[in-house]
Amino acid sequence: MSTTTSSTHRTIVSLKLPTSKVAALVTYAQGIVKGMAGNPSFPNPTPALPAITAAINDLQIAETAALARTKGAVATRNEKRTALVVLLLEAKGCVQAAADANVENGASIIQSAGMGVRKAFVHPPRVFGATSGPVSGSVKLVAASAARRASYEWEYSTDGGATWVTAPPSLQAKTVLTGLKAGTTVQFRYRPVVKTGGENWSQPVSLLVP
Repeated sequence: MSTTTSSTHRTIVSLKLPTSKVAALVTYAQGIVKGMAGNPSFPNPTPALPAITAAINDLQIAETAALARTKGAVATRNEKRTALVVLLLEAKGCVQAAADANVENGASIIQSAGMGVRKAFVHPPRVFGATSGPVSGSVKLVAASAARRASYEWEYSTDGGATWVTAPPSLQAKTVLTGLKAGTTVQFRYRPVVKTGGENWSQPVSLLVP
C-alpha cells in the first residue's frame, strides 16, 4: 500500500514592469497604487503608498527634463526610474505575503493590487510507500530523501513486525526487493543513515506481495 498526499498550488505574483518606456511604467505604477489604496487585503501596505506616489511624481518630472535634453537629466531620470522599480518590488513582496496568508483567494488578492498572477505547482512531500515491483515476488519501496549524502537501510517482516529481515542498503531513497513470497502480506520499514549516524526507523507500511 502506498501513501500519497494531495498537491497544493501557491499563487505567485507576476510583476511585469515596462521598464523600457517611462510613461508605461508610470501608468503601471499608478494602477498598483490605485489597486492597493483602501484595499482591505493591504491594511498597512509596504512600502507606504504615498512613497510610491512620490516616486512616480519624481520620475515624471525627471522624464520631462530628459525629453527637454536638460544637462544631466537622463542620469537623474534613470536613477528615479530605478528608485520606483525598487519600491514596486517591495510592494510585490507585500502582495505576495497577503496572498500566501489566504491561499484560496490568492489570485484575486494579487489582481486587486493591479498585479498579474502565475501559479507555481508545489510538489507534495514524498512519503514512504510500497508498490508492486516489476516481477512477481518483488516490491518497490520509495521513501523521503533525507540528505544529499545519505544512505538508506531497509528491512521487511513477514510475521507482523515480530522479527525483521535486513535487506540490502541503497544510496538512493528507493529500492526494489525481490524474492518475496507472492500472496503474503509483508511489512516494510526504512531508516536514513546520515553523517551523524542512523536515524529512527520509519513507521512500517504493508503490502500484499504480487
